[in-house]
Amino acid sequence: MGPDQRLKWIVCMMVVIQFLAFYMVKDLDWKWVLFWTYAFGSCINHSMTLAIHEISHNTAFGNSKAMWNRYFAMFANLPVGLPYSASFKRYHLDHHRYLGGDGIDVDIPTEFEGWFFCTRFRKFVWIILQPLFYAVRPLCINPKPFSQLELTNVVVQVIFDILLWWMWGAKPVVYMLAGSMLGMGLHPISGHFIAEHYMFLKGHETYSYYGCLNLLTFNVGYHNEHHDFPSIPGRRLPLVKKIAPEYYDDLPQYTSWVRVLYDFIMDDTLSPYSRIKRKLKGDVKQE
Repeated sequence: MGPDQRLKWIVCMMVVIQFLAFYMVKDLDWKWVLFWTYAFGSCINHSMTLAIHEISHNTAFGNSKAMWNRYFAMFANLPVGLPYSASFKRYHLDHHRYLGGDGIDVDIPTEFEGWFFCTRFRKFVWIILQPLFYAVRPLCINPKPFSQLELTNVVVQVIFDILLWWMWGAKPVVYMLAGSMLGMGLHPISGHFIAEHYMFLKGHETYSYYGCLNLLTFNVGYHNEHHDFPSIPGRRLPLVKKIAPEYYDDLPQYTSWVRVLYDFIMDDTLSPYSRIKRKLKGDVKQE
């Protein structure tokens, strides 16, 4: 456990790469802007959201410098275009404390999602619209008072987006925002949204993926390991599996996030309802 000393430098490099991409796309034809948005920008921006996930566990600067992590997450948030890092931190820790908690864990789809997106075509549409549902779901399931950090996150992000438009025009802004939406929708990396907790096998709630896309996603595929030890940085999660193979090797696991998306759409027994939901008892302490 403890901070990953490489994480902040990797995140800074990714932000610089996207800033260079903003500059390079400003003079391209729109068809090439859209091509590079999906082929490159969507991968970087989805990876950046998972860097923000890492930072939410204080793995950039450690627990002793919690606020450094919060402001660094806002910096990592800049090329994503949509202000969400401060809110994500609050809801994600609830997800770890109360996995599947009814009315608390906003990773659980709403009743409407489960009822409506039940056919193959509708599930396909639901996957495309994943970013929308992740944005709206907290407001429906577990709305929280707006915090000072969230306000700061919004102000910093809006100022950045306006400056980007003012300096280099509409194309970098479209590249940035569309890249985030496409990267978290119908995209190979977005298979992790489904792979992590949807019950493909009855009784198994969390699944790990050990494929090559972990290189782009800060090892978020090591998801059983992450939920067992959320304070261990993603870079060290393979060591957890190596140290304790008897706890992980025999668990159901995935080899392809693309296959996860395909199976979820084509298997008529699977839907947004394929999650374990728990009625919580006792005191519930939220972020």
